[in-house]
Amino acid sequence: MSARVVRRSLAAGLPLALLAAVGVAGTATGAQDRNHRPEATARVTASALLGDVPLGGFSNSMLPGSVGDDRGVMLGGIGSDIYPAGRRGEFWTVTDRGPNGQIKVDGTKRRTFPVPGFDPAIVKVRVRGERVEVLRSLPLTTRSGAPVTGLPNQAGRDEVPYSYDARTPLAYDPNGLDTEGIVRGADGSFWLVDEYGPSLVHVSGSGRVLARYVPGGLHLQGADYPVVEALPGVLLHRKTNRGFEGLALLPNGDLVLAVQSPLSLPDEDAGEASRNVRLLRFSPEKRAVTGEYAYRFDAVGVVDPGEDDTSELKISSVVAIGGNGLLVEERTDRAARLHRVTLPHGAGILDSRWDRPSASPSYEELADPAASGVPVLRKSLVVDLGKVAGVPGKIEGVAVTGRDTLALVNDNDFGMTDGAGAFDADGRLVDSGIETSVTLLKLPRPLTR
Repeated sequence: MSARVVRRSLAAGLPLALLAAVGVAGTATGAQDRNHRPEATARVTASALLGDVPLGGFSNSMLPGSVGDDRGVMLGGIGSDIYPAGRRGEFWTVTDRGPNGQIKVDGTKRRTFPVPGFDPAIVKVRVRGERVEVLRSLPLTTRSGAPVTGLPNQAGRDEVPYSYDARTPLAYDPNGLDTEGIVRGADGSFWLVDEYGPSLVHVSGSGRVLARYVPGGLHLQGADYPVVEALPGVLLHRKTNRGFEGLALLPNGDLVLAVQSPLSLPDEDAGEASRNVRLLRFSPEKRAVTGEYAYRFDAVGVVDPGEDDTSELKISSVVAIGGNGLLVEERTDRAARLHRVTLPHGAGILDSRWDRPSASPSYEELADPAASGVPVLRKSLVVDLGKVAGVPGKIEGVAVTGRDTLALVNDNDFGMTDGAGAFDADGRLVDSGIETSVTLLKLPRPLTR
């Protein structure tokens, strides 16, 4: 353990299965079956941790002078997604927008960016024994080579960015990206998804943004890279900080994008109560969305026993298995389940009444979408990660590594927590103690037959 100040968090630091057993989720059913035996359907075969890498040193090695003071924050947040890099044990990962938190000032929560110079990065790692080693890092840059940053884009649409203590407003940045999912194309370029737009981002093999595909009507001005309004305008109603989070690459080259949470249609309350989310199919060849599909969460208490807040449900990862098959991760911060779905032929609900923000009721408001004629994707449970001993909390990335094996990565939020106590009196991070880990999992049966 380094000399950094550490705040230990019981709930956040324990594996998923143990969280339920100790009562954090209010019941032991998430950790054991009805006969009180450990989950036997899958098992952890290895787990590796990322060591302490000062964030300033990491950032400045890519972009000299980009970070003046990292406030004691270590490299983390690379668990936004994970994608096989070709060699056994090697993966491409991606950071999110960087260290951020929330502090309440005068009764209102403010979004803080304690290291505003941080630039989101693609990070190649290798799992060697119990350690995760950084092999290569690619900063995300604009057409002119400047960092994109992780700062919000637009006043009035995105949260106002503040300094680490929530006292000083920061400038918006139209180039800023809150990157999440990652895949690598056959040509060596990368595709990422972003929560701000929400957007799909095409990136060169060196990290330069080639194009950012956003919803129609976003009107993002001032970005130093091409911005293309090629996504359905209904996505403008994404919940704040809940845009795209999952991304999959199908064998034919098409991409599948998952909206993290239900859209706020007709309003925020409807979105918070909804279990209906959307997956989109995008053709890089046509540079257009060719399909949109209705996906319905399980009840929150099924995903996370003891949780009763439906708004905690999220899709954090989608992974291609077979021609049109997907693994879809439904999660809260404490629990996660992987389901198998098959994408149908055709456009689904694309350009239907459910794509019109004026639809009443909205797709998000439907208690039973299928009964209203919405073709909801059929799903089958592959594994309940909350019942597998050794799987950490907040799994955001899933990669298929074999016929019956997976790699999982968690998001440790750069050791950040919310509240004024996130930093000490000297402005140094009080670290949560949660580490970035890659967990290898063996399933009881092959994913594809």
